[in-house]
Amino acid sequence: MKKVVFLAYLMPLAAYAGNIENCAGRQNVPDGKLSLSDVIELGLCRNPQTTSAYLASESARFAKNAGYANYLPSVNASGSAGRDYRNKDWGDWSYGASLSASYLIFDFGKRLADLNALAATWRATGFDYDESVQNYVYGVIGSYYNLLTADADVVSAEKLRDVAQTARDMAQKKYNAGSVAKADVLKADTTLASRELALERAKNNREIAKGTLLSKLSFPADQDLEIMDMPSNFGRSTENKSIDELIAAAQKTRPDLLRATANKDAAWHRRNSAFLKNLPSISATGSVGWNDTEWNSFGNDSNKVNGSIGIRASMPIFAGFANYYGVRAAEANYDRAKESERAAADNATLDIFTAYQNYKTAQTVLTQTETLLASATESERVTAGMYKVGRATMLDWQTAQSELVDAQKQHNAAKYDLFTSRAAVALAIGDIKAELDKERENND
Repeated sequence: MKKVVFLAYLMPLAAYAGNIENCAGRQNVPDGKLSLSDVIELGLCRNPQTTSAYLASESARFAKNAGYANYLPSVNASGSAGRDYRNKDWGDWSYGASLSASYLIFDFGKRLADLNALAATWRATGFDYDESVQNYVYGVIGSYYNLLTADADVVSAEKLRDVAQTARDMAQKKYNAGSVAKADVLKADTTLASRELALERAKNNREIAKGTLLSKLSFPADQDLEIMDMPSNFGRSTENKSIDELIAAAQKTRPDLLRATANKDAAWHRRNSAFLKNLPSISATGSVGWNDTEWNSFGNDSNKVNGSIGIRASMPIFAGFANYYGVRAAEANYDRAKESERAAADNATLDIFTAYQNYKTAQTVLTQTETLLASATESERVTAGMYKVGRATMLDWQTAQSELVDAQKQHNAAKYDLFTSRAAVALAIGDIKAELDKERENND
């Protein structure tokens, strides 16, 4: 029997967020900087969607456990008290009690098929829960990296505003000295105003990104939240795997593939159960009764205690073709489940291929933006020096600053897009847990 593969610590219960005190009942975000693992544990403890999926899995587990009842005897008790009325006369009170039991001895394996179907359904709902958790974790990861990107954009905007301020001050000094025209000062003023506007926009985007992450954690969006940056040695090409390796891993860990297989198994057992329903069943029966009826009351002469034991065999003969069509429907559902499994495998292969290609592209883009940023930074520094000695114009300096702005934004986006793309690969193979473990190792 395949087991539900996701970690127990990701279950949406307060006990599993042990690093954060009373996570489910918190009204405010914990103090201090939170790592990605802290944020995910906090979110899982508080998230209603994953909790609902977990409870659905629990419901299926209890239904599976109820299936074991068919292997145990059934016992029924009854009691009665009454008076007969006949010929305008009431008889005496009579009392009775009975106890009956039955036990299914043999049914050609139908109850086993029913139990196996319930067990497979339980596994499928467990994989539903896994998928719900992993999708939620991926969403939190995306929001976490978006906030880091927004933070980096604010820092970059502040630095670029300072560069623009330096350019404006330099232009004013040179204008006062009579070495440049007033136009240089005006251009520098325009650039400075633009950089201040960009800084305000970056701060606004950071607030929105922070509010989005807080919302995913079920906190008010106006609270403060501090998170840790990611290590720069995370997500390098040396850690890459082949597509075949990723697909092989997905077959063992991806929840929708495992769920499709479990649903197919459940449909197979239901088909068998529908067929076995047409075969005989043999049960042992027994009963014991007690009654207290007055002798000769309305000619009724009864013993106080009675009972019986026996063997009962039953077999459906004709039920209006319901059993026949039930078997045909179960066969069709089984065939449909097989096709759904095949479709899930095709979708998984495409998801893995797409995510992996995006990840490799993100690695290349990050390397290119690092080169671009280094070049733009040096170009701005050199142009600034040339402007100070009169060998470059303000327009040249502004052009270099614009190129630095673009390079900085591209590098910030590429850095955290790499982490998001890596998480997308983990989601595609159904192993977000491995990424969290690696993130912990890099932070230790």
